[in-house]
Amino acid sequence: MTSESSLFSHRWLPLLLVAPLMLLITLFFYVPIFQAFYWSFFLERPFGGGSMFVGWDNFARVLSDPEFWEGGWRTIVFMVTASSLAVVIPLILAVAADRKIRLSLPARNVLVWPKGVAGASIGVVFAFIFNPFVGVLAPLNSAFPGIWAPGINGTDAFITLIAAHVWGGIPFNFVILLAGLQSIPKTMHQAAAMDGAGPWRRIFDVQLPLIMPQLFLTLVLEFTESITSAFALIDTITHGGPGGATTLLVYKIYTDGFSGYDLSGASTQTAILMVFVVLLTGAQFLFLGRRIKYER
Repeated sequence: MTSESSLFSHRWLPLLLVAPLMLLITLFFYVPIFQAFYWSFFLERPFGGGSMFVGWDNFARVLSDPEFWEGGWRTIVFMVTASSLAVVIPLILAVAADRKIRLSLPARNVLVWPKGVAGASIGVVFAFIFNPFVGVLAPLNSAFPGIWAPGINGTDAFITLIAAHVWGGIPFNFVILLAGLQSIPKTMHQAAAMDGAGPWRRIFDVQLPLIMPQLFLTLVLEFTESITSAFALIDTITHGGPGGATTLLVYKIYTDGFSGYDLSGASTQTAILMVFVVLLTGAQFLFLGRRIKYER
């Protein structure tokens, strides 16, 4: 195929094709973010009727709130734990599938299925699976009463959220990592085997170094996605409980804005969370991205 045949017939056609997507991104991302930053400097009335400029007072009020810092700490713990597991588990599955062990071919299709399930649906399913009375842990709970009680134990509820997030993140990361593994030339495996490297040695010395770009991509996306995607899981599984043990920042913003009608406070927390995400992504590219070699 020549380069001329791959070009669009009209120079405006590419813009026309991406226009609907850009319109959706603008309406549902950029406009709300701009509005949040704007409201963070104003005292907004919950039912309209005007606003008053207060400068940095909203930021001072939010940053002096202990609940904000507790929600921020829980967000960081969830982000690190859930994101790490959502990359490590798909990596193990991708390595197993790449080695073509028994049942690896049908397993590839099965592992991709959760990608088509919405976050709220995943939350409903896991709320049933981890139910202490009818879920998979019900027999254990019957033998040892109270050993698993996500309704009253914050740690159990947090574990449920992590498990649901990891399950939902497996498909995309699995596909990306498996594609990276399958792009490694077989001659490299053969050369390493001839040098006496065993299967485990080839994983750590050949495969992992060569799929670092894919690992970096999944890490960046997972760390960013875990901050926002947890909302659907929290809203369907724990509602922030018990006792606020699973109230991450993204859910606190929702409750403050839509339940407490503190539009200015919720907008201020949104602005802070957005700055945190931008700084986190920038730090990942600054400290990790420069060490990634994209050429083999």
